[in-house]
Amino acid sequence: MVIREHNTPPVLLNKRKTHSSVILCERSQILENKLPHNSTPGTNLTNLRFLIQITTEYDKISFMNRLITVQSKRDVPSKYRNTPIELLFEYHNFGRLKDVYSLPQLLIGMCMDNRKHLRLPDNFAFILRTGGANLIHNDFAVSYAISVGAIKHIVLIGHDQCGMVDLISRKEQFIQGLTENAGWDRQTAEEHFDHSAPIFEIGNEIDFVLRESKRLSLKYQKIIVVPLVYRIENNLLHMIKSD
Repeated sequence: MVIREHNTPPVLLNKRKTHSSVILCERSQILENKLPHNSTPGTNLTNLRFLIQITTEYDKISFMNRLITVQSKRDVPSKYRNTPIELLFEYHNFGRLKDVYSLPQLLIGMCMDNRKHLRLPDNFAFILRTGGANLIHNDFAVSYAISVGAIKHIVLIGHDQCGMVDLISRKEQFIQGLTENAGWDRQTAEEHFDHSAPIFEIGNEIDFVLRESKRLSLKYQKIIVVPLVYRIENNLLHMIKSD
């Protein structure tokens, strides 16, 4: 399978960005019933599905334009050659035959999402899975991998379509699920969400994995920390473009 990097012309991207901003505003007004029924075409309730489709398309294009496809060894940045980072790409993206390891080569932090699965040899890596690849409450485990496991590299893997984005939109589902599936009363479930959601909300997936990688780099200054993105559609790891 040939994987092509999306390179949308800047002019077109800017037009889409402007269009998307207008649409997002219109969609918000529609949802809050702030627009009159005789409003201009494209802003009435019958077009809401179309507006959502357009914004979703723009979000996907914007997301892809921040990624670098890694489909061969030459796509791996030279600073990561002959390191566990290159091996990670070789095993997962390139299908390298699995070697035998007795000691971990790196620490991988990734989302708990069930749609993500890495093709790696046994014993190759410590793996921490948390909502949104957020390791803020897992620093002791990270420190353990560095001190006892003697790893020198950390890879933080975000992914598209992450459930830790826009948590507020899932508030009712969260509350109802806890009451029905876990036997919680509604008030306790709602308080749990209100307390925890702001902590675990990651916002934009790429921006978050960049911020979290920077935090870990500052805390563990001798460790190489690399942010990557896993795309659900192709099950491959991607580099993130530098700003």
